[in-house]
Amino acid sequence: MTDYWSERAPRDHHQAVTITDAFLALSARTGRFTFGAPRAYTFAEDGTRLLLLRSAGPEDPVDRLHLLDTATGDERLVADPAALLPGRTGRRDDLPAVERRLRERIRLVAAGIGTYAATADLATAVFTLDGRLFRTDTTTGTSDELPVAGPAFDPRPDATGQRVAYVAEDALYVTPGLEPLSPADGARWGVAEFAAAEELGRARGHWWRPDGGALLAARVDESAVPRRYFADPAHPGEAPEDFAYPQAGGPNADVQFWVLGLDGGRVPLRWDREEFPYVCAASWASTEEVLLTVADRLQQNVLLLSADPATGVTTELSRTTDEFWVDDLPGTPDRLADGRLLTVLDTPQARGLALDGKPLDTTGLQIRRVVGTLHGRLLCETGEGDPFHQYVHLVDPDGGAPERLTAGPGLHMALAAADTLLLTSATADGVRRVISRDGHEIPLTDLSAMLPHRVEPRLARVTERALPTAVVYPRDHVPGRRLPVLLDVYGGPGYQAVAAEPRRWQLKQWWADQGFAVVTTDNGGTPFVSPDFSRTIFRRFSQVALDDQADALHALAATHPDLDLGRVGVRGWSYGGYFAALAVLRRPDVFHAACAGAPPTDFRLYDTAYTERYLGLPQDNPEGYDDCLLTDAPGLSRPLLLIHGLADDNVHPSHTLLLSQELVRAGRPHTVLPLPGVTHMTPGGLGEQLAQAELAFLRASLG
Repeated sequence: MTDYWSERAPRDHHQAVTITDAFLALSARTGRFTFGAPRAYTFAEDGTRLLLLRSAGPEDPVDRLHLLDTATGDERLVADPAALLPGRTGRRDDLPAVERRLRERIRLVAAGIGTYAATADLATAVFTLDGRLFRTDTTTGTSDELPVAGPAFDPRPDATGQRVAYVAEDALYVTPGLEPLSPADGARWGVAEFAAAEELGRARGHWWRPDGGALLAARVDESAVPRRYFADPAHPGEAPEDFAYPQAGGPNADVQFWVLGLDGGRVPLRWDREEFPYVCAASWASTEEVLLTVADRLQQNVLLLSADPATGVTTELSRTTDEFWVDDLPGTPDRLADGRLLTVLDTPQARGLALDGKPLDTTGLQIRRVVGTLHGRLLCETGEGDPFHQYVHLVDPDGGAPERLTAGPGLHMALAAADTLLLTSATADGVRRVISRDGHEIPLTDLSAMLPHRVEPRLARVTERALPTAVVYPRDHVPGRRLPVLLDVYGGPGYQAVAAEPRRWQLKQWWADQGFAVVTTDNGGTPFVSPDFSRTIFRRFSQVALDDQADALHALAATHPDLDLGRVGVRGWSYGGYFAALAVLRRPDVFHAACAGAPPTDFRLYDTAYTERYLGLPQDNPEGYDDCLLTDAPGLSRPLLLIHGLADDNVHPSHTLLLSQELVRAGRPHTVLPLPGVTHMTPGGLGEQLAQAELAFLRASLG
């Protein structure tokens, strides 16, 4: 499940929308202030070069491929979609269906080159445009189109760059041949299934062996998984789309992993797939070994397996177990170059690390991600003290004290190769990206629009639960003037809303300038406070979120007397939409109007990997699943606006329609705003247009 601030895609991300507000219009034109910013970095293995994607300016949505020399700072354009395909529209509908689905899973809406893959030295890069496959020589900046068997997806070069593996129409191919490498057996080959891409962090399904002689490939059989259908009522003559969706309590895709040799050899990897159906990560450790990370259905046990690609036999290297669920810590489990096993080590109050089971010194830190290694130490993104900020530390695998590489508040991120480090620091003043190598610093070129506002939310921890909160006031606020409150909420697991990242506060400042005190709270169940804090929602979603959000509002009002708790509106998307509707249905004494975008109204209808992680199986926890919005419909007494894209393949539009149906049956007035052709994401100005509609609704509802 995604947060409402993620980038989102309408049917055509170039479609025109009418936006009358100057800030919202600027936000739409600049891709929410992201067009022109560098992204999708790949270092050469020796750290001497960096590939990245960036458009030509703050109102240009088309990403191009650039190569940077990390010693000199010289940067060259190496692939331009406008030159390769003149007149290309970049319409979402021109993409292969499998790519559209994956873009939904990873929240990617970029025009131009969306993703690419490169050889280890970055000499060759490959990518697709509208299903056509291109290979670029980054030294000369020349690109060739390669013949393909069908609309191509997810191309990957071998170590030499001479052969490229790609997926077309559910089969795995290798250039220059046009015959599939995978057998024609009715399964999907070389792709990540829905659960892996949406919930488990694995978005790919094939990997070259280091010597280029074989591929590790996922085989996905979805024949037992129920189908979901999407009809566009705005285009009644078009046939509906359908795809396999694993619904809570029901069957998952049958996922196997095979080694497919270019010589025709085929070896299945063998592990207990009945007990451990989820493959969270896969990679080649060497020509003679594959590493797999697998999890059981409730994700309470995660194994790191070593597989022999010649025989398919697997051996358990490590096992991580938790009575609630094993929260993903990116970068773990893994085996370091020296053979030691890196695993997560949780205590009730902190996320730490262990090598071969021995705890590392991470005192005072919350490990959020293991990026890699630098100067022989583990490069980690961390929390330290209050969860609002993120830092970068080096953690000594041999027991020394951690070293912080970033100074000051903000959201700091890292990437490294060899002895070259890229640090991205997002603070109230904006975003700065610097490469450090051999004692020299090189800033990355950023052509994005300057953020209109320098927003410094008033951050605090409140209640005995120390809930992270933020309040944003209108820029012209005069103390003593009472303001209606807008609770701008997500509240679900996996996403931190209260963080010192400047871009996310721009829209909140706009809402404040419309006359609201904007409040954001991370309730129990959200990440980066502590493992205990995240696990408070185990087998129950609603009550913890409701209690924490209501308690935080009252605690904030004690120190912010201008908050008028007699006029409280709520807005949110996805899980935030669920909470917004829940708030007015169950606590009308606290919440007085709600805008609920794409809400999952009945978690029996949501996907397996997400829902079962927190609620368990429906047959084992019927009370947890019965606790849904549909049963509360007859009690609605506050204004409620429901918004949903009718092409949403994450939270199907049936969620909103079923709630509306129950409200109609109960005679409860409400408003529904359907969005034909729109998925779970809303870029291209649609999100800004929706903000205008929500503003009108909340003003009318709250007075």
